[in-house]
Parts: sequence; C-alpha cells; structure tokens
Amino acid sequence: MLKIIRYPACIACVILLFFAIKSLTAVAGENNFSPSIISPEICKTIKPASYTIKYDEWNLSAAGISFEVFNYAIKGYEILLQKNLLNNTEIISIVDFTKPSTQQRLFILNLVSGKILFSTLVAHGKNTGLQYATEFSNKLSSFESSLGFYITMNTYNGSNGYSLKLKGCEKGFNDKALERNIVLHGAPYVSDKFIQQNGFLGRSYGCPAVPLEISDKIINTIKDGACLFIYHPTKKYLTQSVFINQ
Repeated sequence: MLKIIRYPACIACVILLFFAIKSLTAVAGENNFSPSIISPEICKTIKPASYTIKYDEWNLSAAGISFEVFNYAIKGYEILLQKNLLNNTEIISIVDFTKPSTQQRLFILNLVSGKILFSTLVAHGKNTGLQYATEFSNKLSSFESSLGFYITMNTYNGSNGYSLKLKGCEKGFNDKALERNIVLHGAPYVSDKFIQQNGFLGRSYGCPAVPLEISDKIINTIKDGACLFIYHPTKKYLTQSVFINQ
C-alpha cells in the first residue's frame, strides 16, 4: 500500500521539476534577448519609471538637457534595463543632435545621484551635415551618423587609439553599427581650437567622436553595458522608433 502511494508522488515531483527547468530556460533565453530585434509588442509591455521630478530636482534644464530629449532617453533606458541588457545601469549618455556642433551636446549622467559626469563636444558624420546634423543613415560607407539607442560594449586600441564598441539596438536605424565600425573614440578635430579656426567642429565617418584629452575617461565611465542615446527629431525616427513610441 505504501508503494502505491509513493509512486504517484515521485511522478508528481518529476513533473514539477520538468516545468521548473522549462521556466528557468525561458528566463535565461529572455536574458539573452537580441537588442537589434526589439519589437513594438515588447515595448508595450514595459512601463517606464517617472523621472519628471528628478529632471527638475537635478536642474537638468540649466545644464542644457531638454526635457523632451531626457524623457525619450529614459523610455529607451527602461526598455533595455527591464530586458536585462544593461550591466552599467547607473549611467546614461545622451547626444542631442538638435544642437550645433559648436555647442556641448554629449551629456553623461549618473541616474542615481543626478550628477552630470561629462558635458562636452561630440562630432557627427561628415555626410550628416556641417555645423548641424541633418542626414542620418544605417548604411555601410555612408559616413553618416545613426540615431537611436545603443549599448556600450568592450574597448580596444585601433586606428583612432583607445575606442569603445557600440551595439545598435534599433533595427533599421543603427543595428549595423558594429558592421560599420561605429565606435566612440577621441579625435583632435573635436576641440574648441578646431571650432575657432574653422567655425564648426570636425566630423567623423559616422562615429560619435569626443575630445581627445578626455576620451579615455569618458570611455572608462560608460563602457561595458551602459545606455547611449543619439537623438534628432527627424520625422522617420519619431514615427518609427519602437523605443520612443510605446
């Protein structure tokens, strides 16, 4: 009689174990989610945290960060965060291409303290525009900047010195960043001196190049899984980006 009772109990344990393993496998698969195929359906399930109070509390407007750009940046950051795609979760980097190249338009913010770690110049691609960025592309050899959300990756030393690889997360907008060798690096043409001599900032082949003297510090601050957002209010991006159209 004891044996008759014991066997169903064992079978039940096996069944429970099977579903537990299946559940864990599903979670592991979700953590390995590819950021280049984020869909509108996924975005609809994510509710961004409210940072409106923090925006005012941290006085970000006075620092040159508009609420609109900050709000868009936080939406994308929350999507990447909730999909467990960010390792460096305290940092967000925002490039605002509505500003001319002669102004500081790269802002690196600590989302815990509200401290702006860097506010500096950043270059756009040579075919993106002269003083203002106006044309954007995801195509190879376009020498244009690409809009949207990125995840910072590992560093390496290449033709532009110490550089940071970037993984584009938005299909059709920047998902070819790795293939195009779009990286963050320092450049001598990103400087006040260059602006004084030419009236505009030097331009890259599509990379968000930063001042050479602080490039290592910037890279070491945002490397290994932080969110980077490059923004411009082009109609195509505003209407088709699944990150900002939740």
